[in-house]
Amino acid sequence: MGYIPVLLFCFFSMLNRVTATAIDIINTTQFIRDGDTIVSADGTYELGFFSPGNSKNRYLGIWYGKIPVQTVVWVANRETPLNDSLGVLKITNKGILILLDRSGSVIWSSNTARPARNPTAQLLESGNLVVKEEGDHNLENSLWQSFEHPTDTILPGMKLGRSRITGMDWSMTSWKSEDDPSRGTITCKLAPYGYPDMVVMEGSEVKYRSGLWDGLRFSGVPSTKPNPIYKYEFVFNEKEIFYRESLVDKSMHWRLVTRQNGDIASFTWIEKTQSWLLYETANTDNCDRYALCGANGFCDIQSSPVCDCLNGFAPKSPGDWDETDWSNGCVRRTPLNCSGDGFRKLAGVKMPETKSSWFSKTMNLEECRNTCLEKCNCTAYSNLDIRNGGSGCLLWFGDLVDIRVFAENEQEIYIRMAESELDIGDGARINKKSETKKRIIKSTVLSTGILFVGLALVLYAWMKKHQKNRQMSMEKSSNNMQRKEDLELPLFDFSNLACATNNFSIDNKLGEGGFGTVYKGTLADGREIAVKRLSKISRQEKTRSFLLDWPKRYNIINGIARGLLYLHQDSRLRVIHRDLKAGNILLDYELNPKISDFGLARSFGGNEIEANTNKVAGTYGYISPEYANYGLYSVKSDIFSFGVLVLEIVSGNKNRGFSHPDHHLNLLGHANMATFSSTLVK
Repeated sequence: MGYIPVLLFCFFSMLNRVTATAIDIINTTQFIRDGDTIVSADGTYELGFFSPGNSKNRYLGIWYGKIPVQTVVWVANRETPLNDSLGVLKITNKGILILLDRSGSVIWSSNTARPARNPTAQLLESGNLVVKEEGDHNLENSLWQSFEHPTDTILPGMKLGRSRITGMDWSMTSWKSEDDPSRGTITCKLAPYGYPDMVVMEGSEVKYRSGLWDGLRFSGVPSTKPNPIYKYEFVFNEKEIFYRESLVDKSMHWRLVTRQNGDIASFTWIEKTQSWLLYETANTDNCDRYALCGANGFCDIQSSPVCDCLNGFAPKSPGDWDETDWSNGCVRRTPLNCSGDGFRKLAGVKMPETKSSWFSKTMNLEECRNTCLEKCNCTAYSNLDIRNGGSGCLLWFGDLVDIRVFAENEQEIYIRMAESELDIGDGARINKKSETKKRIIKSTVLSTGILFVGLALVLYAWMKKHQKNRQMSMEKSSNNMQRKEDLELPLFDFSNLACATNNFSIDNKLGEGGFGTVYKGTLADGREIAVKRLSKISRQEKTRSFLLDWPKRYNIINGIARGLLYLHQDSRLRVIHRDLKAGNILLDYELNPKISDFGLARSFGGNEIEANTNKVAGTYGYISPEYANYGLYSVKSDIFSFGVLVLEIVSGNKNRGFSHPDHHLNLLGHANMATFSSTLVK
């Protein structure tokens, strides 16, 4: 095998070797060996072989030619380094750049979509290495260009985005270390979902997002403004989506870099100090951390703590929230009911993430509002473009994630609220104001309360006596109402139930729910019953999953429907179950369904068809909107729960346990969104 290097040497000796003082272009009869470079016409950029930091490996790359500090902006073989200085770069007759090692093996190559006649490779003054037909100076006709394959650096004129025709991503990936240019863990790219948004990811985890483009800038980077150094543009059409910068003074050196620490930083070269100046960075403070305040929360760096819930929302986990763990975010205080909802304007913010979104470039804001209001799972809307008074329409579905406040931002979004929440407070900061007000009130009450302790002690005896009499009267009235409400419903004492279940034997156990265990029992007259024995400590229902064929699923759905029909129409009293869910449907050995657990059930007599309650009970995810919002229950409440149950049986997913990679909706919301999307397509 020793003759191979000799043959290679003889082969390349027949070609023209390029020298450092030569030209900016090579053809098929020329090659670049370690130690040689080609230089752009203005001398700004060089292409050749280098070793980064303390590494002994050799890489083919492009760096600044006029700067004493070697600054590499592009690397060809970042994943396949050479371990010696015998690498060679040449261009083939087909217009493909190939990098060969000492044995003649190709360790890196470009590609081309079409054959070439007289291909050449040229290093342009922009720093772009272009493979093209000889004499053709139109970049759109190029066979290949390094600008379409960024490494960790974006130069002026490069695109950061995606081709909608080829699917090619123009993204940046950090070096692994200062000594190793192979792909690191940090990537800056166009988000693969929703309306255009730039994200910085560490592996598969989002660490930072720029906020949506609002016509002037990315809404999460308000510092991006017209300036004397660079211009910027955002292009979004049927062919491509990209962000691009260009220098006002082309003699300057400017670069945008994805660094190993996760920062996206801009640098400019200062000739006087002979060093790079950090001009700006995307990650400026703690509020730039992705989703720091969780779903439906917002971050305000001027406040302490920095996180709060949007108006109309409250912490999902108050204990964690008080300990500055905001990851669980916020939930609505009052559920939406669709027909009675309204909107609240939230101004000066970074627009939230749009994993589940829809947009139109032609709608005005009023049409946008009406479209959102028509769809019960639409949670917010705004203009796409804030210029010239605003235009276009953007809808959000599901939770609103990664909002932060910017005093200087012009962007406005309109958040959907239940009708009862519309007149409470003003804007996003209302919760912080109200919390401050609460603290003042608490302090005042505490101080004033001490003055009244003496009076309270004097009045205690008198109040206790009258309260006892009043309580006895209320209990008597309540018992009378309860007896009326439970009229004609069968009653069993504990001893009969214990006997029927063989003293709640484990052999009679049918299942276990969140509030106790269900047992099979047989009454003295031979009737079979199911008995739930409530536990002292409630625990979450154990998760079960099973697969059934479609005929069995249909039989189960049909059986539940027949059971509801009996309760609502055929029984002596109309019975509203109020807690219809999968955990309360028992199946016998032949998979015939039985509706169980009537602990929350209420009966109607005569012509009664609906009623109100001040205490809403049931299982979240199955409760109908009118019951959750206003305490109004009727046969329609059970029908809503039945619909959710049918959706679970058909799909094989639980409503609240459902997850989708593109959004945070539950199963019901996902089904509504799918219906909405289908309607829009039609």
